[in-house]
Amino acid sequence: MTKLRRGFSLVEMLIALTITSTLLAATMTALHASFRAYKFTTDAASTHVVSRIVMHRLLTMVRTGDQFGPYPADVLAANQNPLTSTYLEFISYYDANTLTKKVVRVERRDAKSGEQGPYTLYIIEKTYVNETLTATTDQPLLQGVTDVKFTLEYDIGPRLRRATVDLTVQPADTKDTSLHTELSAPTIRLVSSVMPRRLELEQ
Repeated sequence: MTKLRRGFSLVEMLIALTITSTLLAATMTALHASFRAYKFTTDAASTHVVSRIVMHRLLTMVRTGDQFGPYPADVLAANQNPLTSTYLEFISYYDANTLTKKVVRVERRDAKSGEQGPYTLYIIEKTYVNETLTATTDQPLLQGVTDVKFTLEYDIGPRLRRATVDLTVQPADTKDTSLHTELSAPTIRLVSSVMPRRLELEQ
C-alpha cells in the first residue's frame, strides 16, 4: 500500500511568507539604523578634525601676521578694548623691495538669501603692489559654523596684544539635516588665544 505524501497547505505557506517578510523587514531596519549611526559618527569625527585644522591655521596666521584689524576707535576705552568681531584682517606678507603686500581677511558670512542654516567661514587674500590691487582670492575655509568670534586686545598704537578665537561648528558634512536632527548632534566648540610673534620677540 502506497503512502500519500502531504505537502504544505496554502495557509501554512502564507504564515511562512509572513514570518519571513517580517524578519527581512526587521533586518533591513536594523541595517539602515546602523548605517545612519555610522554616517553620523564619521561626520562628527571628520568635522572635529577639520575644525581643529582650521583653528590651528588661524592661530598660525595671527601669530605671523602684522597690522591687525578691526581697530577700536579708542584703545583706552574699556568698552571698546578688547574688541569683539566676526571678522579679522591683517597683513600676512610684505616685501619692502618690491612694495608687495598681502592682506588676509577671515570673515563669517551669512547663509545665502532665502536659505537657512549655519554660517560659512571665508578667507579672502588680496595682493597689492605699490598700493595697487593686483589679485584677489576668495574661498570657503569652514562650513557648518554656528558662530565665530574674534576677541582682539590692543595696546596703544594700536598694536594687537592678544587674539582669542571662539569657534563653534555643527557636524553636518553629509547635508542630511534630518540625520543630525534625529540623533541630536552635539556642537563642537574650540577656543584658543595667541599673541603675534613680533610682540613676543619684543618682550
